[in-house]
Amino acid sequence: MRIVLSQIWRLAVICAWQPGGRFGIALFAVVFALGLVSVQITVRLIRWTNDFYNALQRVDVAEAINQIGVFFLLVAISAALHLASAYLRKMLQIRWRKVLTDVMLGHWLAGKAYWHMRDRTEHGLDNPDQRIADDCRIFVYRLTTEALELITNIVALVTYFAILWNLSTFPLSFQLFGVDISIARYMVWAAPIYVAISSGVTHWLGAPLVPLNVQQQKTEADFRFALSRFRGAGEQVALIGGEAAERRLFQQRFEAIILNWRQLMNREFILGCFTRPYMQTVLRIPLFLALPAFLAGRLTFGGLMQIGSAFQNVVTTLSWFIFSYRDLAELASAAKRLDNFREAAVTASMTESGTTRGKGASLRLGNVELHQPDGRSILRIDGIDVAPGETVWLRGRSGLGKTTLARTVAGIWPHGTGRIDYPPGHLVVLPQQAYLPIGSVADAAVYPADAANLDHGDIAAALTLVGLTRLAAAASLDADVSTLGLSGGERQRLVLARLLIDRPDHVLLDEATSALDEEAEAAVLSALRRELPDATFVIIAHREPKGLGSVRTITLE
Repeated sequence: MRIVLSQIWRLAVICAWQPGGRFGIALFAVVFALGLVSVQITVRLIRWTNDFYNALQRVDVAEAINQIGVFFLLVAISAALHLASAYLRKMLQIRWRKVLTDVMLGHWLAGKAYWHMRDRTEHGLDNPDQRIADDCRIFVYRLTTEALELITNIVALVTYFAILWNLSTFPLSFQLFGVDISIARYMVWAAPIYVAISSGVTHWLGAPLVPLNVQQQKTEADFRFALSRFRGAGEQVALIGGEAAERRLFQQRFEAIILNWRQLMNREFILGCFTRPYMQTVLRIPLFLALPAFLAGRLTFGGLMQIGSAFQNVVTTLSWFIFSYRDLAELASAAKRLDNFREAAVTASMTESGTTRGKGASLRLGNVELHQPDGRSILRIDGIDVAPGETVWLRGRSGLGKTTLARTVAGIWPHGTGRIDYPPGHLVVLPQQAYLPIGSVADAAVYPADAANLDHGDIAAALTLVGLTRLAAAASLDADVSTLGLSGGERQRLVLARLLIDRPDHVLLDEATSALDEEAEAAVLSALRRELPDATFVIIAHREPKGLGSVRTITLE
């Protein structure tokens, strides 16, 4: 419990104290104040119960009609308070959700944490999209709902207890084994004892819901990820006829959902066997307990209804834990997943490369040895020195570790030793897989820059130079790139056009032209060399690059 509370507290502090979240504290205070006013309306309704039912007992028609008017006035005020509170609460929720989402995105993107976390699966880290999208929403919603209700109920409880104390002036007297027993103000003591026992039973029956909720979120995310991944690879699956295999995978993922769902519904059924009867009887128990005093003539009918109403409010407020157990379990589950994700992202963002990075006159690798995460050696390079403006072709057999070398030069592969010196200027590394962001052709052509800040004429010229004339028209530049059905070669051309926009000083291409035929590759590389005459090019490829002029070949072994 202490761990869960500390996780909730850490995330709540992020929501409240980060820039943009502090105004939410004021909203929280206003909603809390409205809750306190609602408590006073409830207190007035308790008094109204006595006035109304005593009027009925006296058959006082005028007073009964007056009390009906009072009732509707109190209900109108209560409804207005509820609506205002709900509106402000939603403002608070979207504000704090934005703050929490921004912080989680920051942790995920900082220091390329998303890259270093890509193979981690513990604590739900295999679904970072769900942590950021769903858990931020769930946490903020449950926090603002349950925390406000908890604080308001604490204040309300003191108020209701005071009323119940003043009304419970009579004792409960009975004999037990021949001994006379009298319990003063027994209505006051009955409420917390009744709820304490019920809360203990609720927690005992409902404790397994927290891990089951965590697992349910994971299985749902796994199934959703499989569907999303299939959609992105539809062409490959269609060409190979893999529908049956994909369906087996979907069924396996969904079977996991069903298995956990059955455990979850069984546990909720067991919990409901206690909480449902409790919720249906909690409003009648007060009358049953106060009935002896009424039958003994110590209470009027209005007094019976008033003390029953006061007891009911005490028990209902104390029963908040029971009524909200599932919601609290969901809050605890979301907090656990989010906090674990936050800690993992922060740790991953501080991952340091094993290779020493320095500055030099040229791109130089000295005594570089690359390893797998488990420590196994991949590739060793005694020394490579690439002069500014030079073109170098790195070749080697498949599986040697050439892509790992590119990642190391880019600074994202932490498993290695040795030293890499970088010359002055901007280095761009392009991988074999062409990544196209969500957006227009122009967005994809200038990524990661903002197309709105660049001249579309320059973008069109770059596309023309890499052989994408059909995309250079103004209408095509604004078209959604995901709807154009670009081939692998066209996707690579589009990515290479970024070099003409960005104009880097040093370029490392890791099989970035593998989808082009030799003639097309030569034409594109020739355009790049012509437009970037002073740039350094390091090409990792299985065939010798053409079109870049003089090329020095280095064979990796």
